[in-house]
Amino acid sequence: MSLQKETIEVAQSAVSEKLPLRKWLYAWLLDPNIEGNYQRSIDGFIALLIVGNLFALLLEHVPGIIEPNRNLFHWFDVISVVIFTIEYLMRFYLAPEDAEFKGARLPRFKYVSSPFALIDLAAIAPFYLAALINVDLRVLRALRLLRILKLFRLIIPAWREFKRLNRERSFRQKIHALVWPSEFGGKLHEYFDTFIVAWVLISVVAVVLESVESVHFLLNVEFVILDTVAVGVFTAEYLMRMYSVVEQPGHQHSILGRLRFAKSGMAVVDFLAVVPFFLEALLHHLFDLRFLRVFRLLRLLKLTRYTGATNTLLVVIKREWPVMGASCFIMLLLVVLTASLGYLFEHEAQPEKFENIPTSIYWAVITLASVGYGDISPVTPAGRAMTIVLALLGIGIFAIPAALLSSAFSDQLRIEREALQQEMLSMLGDGVISEEERGIIDAEAKRLHLSAAEVERLLERAKRAHNAGGGDHFSHGDGPGGGLGAGLNIADVIGHPQMVEQAYREMLARICQLNLAVAQHAGSELLPEALTPLEREVWSQISIAMAKR
Repeated sequence: MSLQKETIEVAQSAVSEKLPLRKWLYAWLLDPNIEGNYQRSIDGFIALLIVGNLFALLLEHVPGIIEPNRNLFHWFDVISVVIFTIEYLMRFYLAPEDAEFKGARLPRFKYVSSPFALIDLAAIAPFYLAALINVDLRVLRALRLLRILKLFRLIIPAWREFKRLNRERSFRQKIHALVWPSEFGGKLHEYFDTFIVAWVLISVVAVVLESVESVHFLLNVEFVILDTVAVGVFTAEYLMRMYSVVEQPGHQHSILGRLRFAKSGMAVVDFLAVVPFFLEALLHHLFDLRFLRVFRLLRLLKLTRYTGATNTLLVVIKREWPVMGASCFIMLLLVVLTASLGYLFEHEAQPEKFENIPTSIYWAVITLASVGYGDISPVTPAGRAMTIVLALLGIGIFAIPAALLSSAFSDQLRIEREALQQEMLSMLGDGVISEEERGIIDAEAKRLHLSAAEVERLLERAKRAHNAGGGDHFSHGDGPGGGLGAGLNIADVIGHPQMVEQAYREMLARICQLNLAVAQHAGSELLPEALTPLEREVWSQISIAMAKR
């Protein structure tokens, strides 16, 4: 809610309330150049409605679904046509404000005769045609497929932008720009990612529904077709990534680079998303491989590629693994001890439930995790007393990893946001933020889930720090008083406690970031031998403090 409120406030600052009604409506609803208006929301909603119409059209061919729900499908079609008609009339009314048509003598006529308007008209015309003329239902269904063409309103501008960004680049570089995040991908890369995410969700939902016998009976053929198309999409994506990965830093070698990518976690997930289909298709006459179908649910792991929070979590786990490992070892030790005591106290009273120590491990985990299913419970006084103690211990022991992850995750987000601010300071070395640098900032902000208002606040802080330093991003100690770094000199902050605090925090954040980076590679071995004992002691104390956090 806060993000939505902030983006709307950004749009309000760009749209004057004194504008004429038509200009005001266009600015709020259709202008693609105003950040925070409703243009993207409208396009996204129309795209979802188009896809919903496509699925409705496919399901209408299934008698077991259409017969009991005919009225529901009819009203969905009516509502869709009403929304598409409102969109068409809205674009017709606002055409004089559209940059593509406002220069024409008759902008509305120019819009009506444009390819996009013809597509919009073709999406609703069959409905009104059927109301006036007796049209064969099969012909009407075929004409309704024209609604899918409305997606070209999004795809064609994105394709034009993609061609402009990749002019004079090789075919492989274009494929790389399409499937990998880069400055050359533009909107088309975002649509490609959305397309893959949509197919992941569709295929997983299909796998889940396929396990329902009544649904599987009605949609058996449709499930097969859907899975085949999904495998085709995921296979094409995997091959495109494998082909273009040599454009990625660290994967430039044509063979070794692709092998390195093939061994990465996300490439393995992409491979597992399609391999069950091919194994079942090729080896079904030799082995019963239907059990492999359950592995299609691994496609959900493909979604981890599209969230920066997952990468942050992996960094946190890697950084905190020594403490996490010690906690897991204590948990394992306590589970084995609990299972052994449970077997000792309860075996004679309940030999069928506490048959041996491995069987008792199940009871120990359930008790320590405070789940308590009740299918296995102690009956002896000693066993019950032990269970009370272990249940209380389990509350604290099992909460340690969660608390560690939560604290470390928050700390990592703070470090990364401070690193973004330092990057902004570096970019302000020449006094301005270029368009390319702004794109880098926006991409990093998207990964860190920062709103536009939060980015602006960080940028304002960076500008104030830069201006306070007299325009120099780094001071190397050749001026009076030496340098503080981050654009501040000692002479500039004397007598200004707030500036001293800001400079101190910025320098400390940079030292902590450097400490973490060094610790993740080779520890203190990377430190130069020329450091004084005092400098080494300060570094050591910071390392100890960071390890405790």
